[in-house]
Amino acid sequence: MYLPPAAEGDVYRATLKHPKAIGIIDGYFQSIATVRHKEILWAMSRGIHVFGSASIGALRAVELAAFGMEGVGTVFELYRDGVLEDDDEVAVAHGLAEVGFLAGSEAMVNIRQTLLKAELAGVISRELEAAIVTIAKELFYPDRNYPLLLRSAFERGLPKAELDRLQQWLPEGRVNQKREDAVAMLRLIHRRLEEGLEPKTVSYSFQHTSMWEAAWRQSGELRFDAHAQPSVTALDSVLDELRLQGDQYKQHNLLGAERFLAIREAYRLGLVVTKERRRQTELLFRRERDLLDGSRFERWVADNGLTDEEFEALMMDEARVRWVRQLAQFVSVSSLPDQLRLSGDYPRLFARAAAKNRLLESFGLKNPCLQDVDLTESQLLGWYFTKLLGRSIPSDLRKYFERVGFDSPDAFRRAILREYLYRRLERQPSTPADRPQRTF
Repeated sequence: MYLPPAAEGDVYRATLKHPKAIGIIDGYFQSIATVRHKEILWAMSRGIHVFGSASIGALRAVELAAFGMEGVGTVFELYRDGVLEDDDEVAVAHGLAEVGFLAGSEAMVNIRQTLLKAELAGVISRELEAAIVTIAKELFYPDRNYPLLLRSAFERGLPKAELDRLQQWLPEGRVNQKREDAVAMLRLIHRRLEEGLEPKTVSYSFQHTSMWEAAWRQSGELRFDAHAQPSVTALDSVLDELRLQGDQYKQHNLLGAERFLAIREAYRLGLVVTKERRRQTELLFRRERDLLDGSRFERWVADNGLTDEEFEALMMDEARVRWVRQLAQFVSVSSLPDQLRLSGDYPRLFARAAAKNRLLESFGLKNPCLQDVDLTESQLLGWYFTKLLGRSIPSDLRKYFERVGFDSPDAFRRAILREYLYRRLERQPSTPADRPQRTF
């Protein structure tokens, strides 16, 4: 599998395909965020061998050599040995994907190796080699090309005879060191695979920080079309669809923030998600969404673009979130009044609660029971869910009342009964003499 220049998230997405090895050559670095060190470390911690050469791959290989990333080729060695230091040595301007990312400039490292070869072959002197290298280094990387270099050297009065020889020699003699290194890396990977490449082992323990969790979730998904062309659906494009739905974005954004903070708090408190907690979390998750059936569950996973590994991570985080929510239940409830004030809902809800209390107390119904309304529990639930909410009665009432914040089934029934009575009494005569007895 060959992919475009590596950008942020590409190694993570490639890792999800479970390859035995990943080779990094070129990559974005200016207009688009470049490949992260952390995703390379994560790939290696998952047993994948990661190689780098030629360009950003060589740079990352030098930076991560101590962690097990393997560098290949001359460019890697020049950076590793400190001969080269600047990133612009390997930078080039290039075209769009439609033209095959065609290079629009020459890499500085290629220019150096070409001029060195020319000097060793006696085409130019060491002095001219050094002078042209200086001219090339002064140029912005997208402007580096041999015609401009030769013209600039001639304008500065450098020896014309040598420049003419160099110009004639270049078509056959020029060195594309980046290409040579890339080919060498691919050959090495091919040979290792033929020999039987065992899973990568590393000496470090990869830390699943909250920042890493957020980063890989933003990386999007790599998929291939019918012509085996890669495409990535970025998170922002999905979020645009949500934003176009108006207020739903704010609601989901708040829930997302809550989830992020809960996960981070679980890490801070040192929560260990045991196999049993993980199993119970998945069972609850699937039961809540009617996904206990295997085929229905598999369809849900596919529709949500999740791999087995990603679903596992989702359940681990869900276990953390549910645990923290249990711990924070009292704290969150105590903060709700201020939240309602900020939302503007507090005056309306407070006024209705006060009016309900006054009316029910005036009829001696501060703590009513079903006998006061001559209803069965089933009839009361039917009134509340079917008539008031316009939905069916939940199959799991306990789960429902817990989700909407009631402490117990009795508290849930009492609130429904008070609402039923309040709505009935609102329509009754308001003068004490005309008030009906406690029969409904």
